[in-house]
Amino acid sequence: MGDKFCDSVCPSRKKVLILFPIMESLLNENQIEQLRQLVSQSQHTVVCCHVNPDGDAVGSVLAIVHCLRRLGQEATAIVPTPFPDFLDWMPGAGDIVVYSKQVEEAKSLIEKADLFVVADLNNPSRLTDMQECVMGNPAPKILIDHHLDPFDFCQLNVSHPELCATCEILCHLFWQLGEMDKLTPEEATCLYAGMMCDTGGFTYASNRPVIYECISLLLSRGIDKDKIYRNVFWTSTPNRLKLMGYMLFVKMKVLRKMNTCIMTLTNEERYRFGSKNGDTEGFVNLPLQIMGMRLSIFLNEDTEHPEVVRVSLRSVDDFPCNEMAAQFFNGGGHKNASGGRLQCTMEEAVRVAQKAIQAYSALLK
Repeated sequence: MGDKFCDSVCPSRKKVLILFPIMESLLNENQIEQLRQLVSQSQHTVVCCHVNPDGDAVGSVLAIVHCLRRLGQEATAIVPTPFPDFLDWMPGAGDIVVYSKQVEEAKSLIEKADLFVVADLNNPSRLTDMQECVMGNPAPKILIDHHLDPFDFCQLNVSHPELCATCEILCHLFWQLGEMDKLTPEEATCLYAGMMCDTGGFTYASNRPVIYECISLLLSRGIDKDKIYRNVFWTSTPNRLKLMGYMLFVKMKVLRKMNTCIMTLTNEERYRFGSKNGDTEGFVNLPLQIMGMRLSIFLNEDTEHPEVVRVSLRSVDDFPCNEMAAQFFNGGGHKNASGGRLQCTMEEAVRVAQKAIQAYSALLK
């Protein structure tokens, strides 16, 4: 009776064909065979990512390491610099070797590696101090990344800038390799966390329906997505909340005519609040809650290199953060989320930011 009723009020109902998205094959048969051979022939794989690793970098590196170990391979995760403390909970995070803090151990592992998987970076320069050591080893390299304009420095490139995160690329790869239904909860947790972090909790760069098929498949592997969300976005120290309040009340400068906000943070201010590594994660997104804001710029001094100012850019709609980052901040990224670095004082960095805003005033207004 229900079907007859629906057909009477919507006669065209039977003509509607709903097409569900399907997982995507990213490699051709030759590339799949090349990937299998490279992995099977390896005795020790080093998996690495970009400097100042974020959730997608850490998630993708750990997911790859977990998968390789499950397949009986020897694999180690090495990152150039420390990752945020709020990612410490991720399965396997405690085993990550941090190059800047464990130089000799990292160099020894890199020198004996016979395969590298380079995740979530498009240019070997983003390995910073690790670059010479990694590139000096002639072992084959596999690139898995979603940033624009990848350098051609690997034997196999899996580059898909149209995907929301490197962890999404891995979801499709694991599916294509027949590994998706074999993922452990630890692997699936790392993949989900990486996708979630690179989309701000699936609030930007996440309109493609297939993303949610990836999520559905990961949920079937036993992850607790609610707990992952709490671990990343709703776990703060009192000092972090105090610093957030200070940044919003004192340091946020709203440029109404340009629909832009600028925030700055020095190391002296960071120490005053007892800030831990990663405590400022997500701060750059906060000003975009202001009605009409199109661009948020966050300038903060690097904790390990005070002469360097790190730049984070976030935007809404069609404002091209990546173009601004490349033109003014020696960086790049995605349209709505990019970053860069300036080797200068904070005062000089602010002037560069002001110059950038003026150059893009037509788009901002």
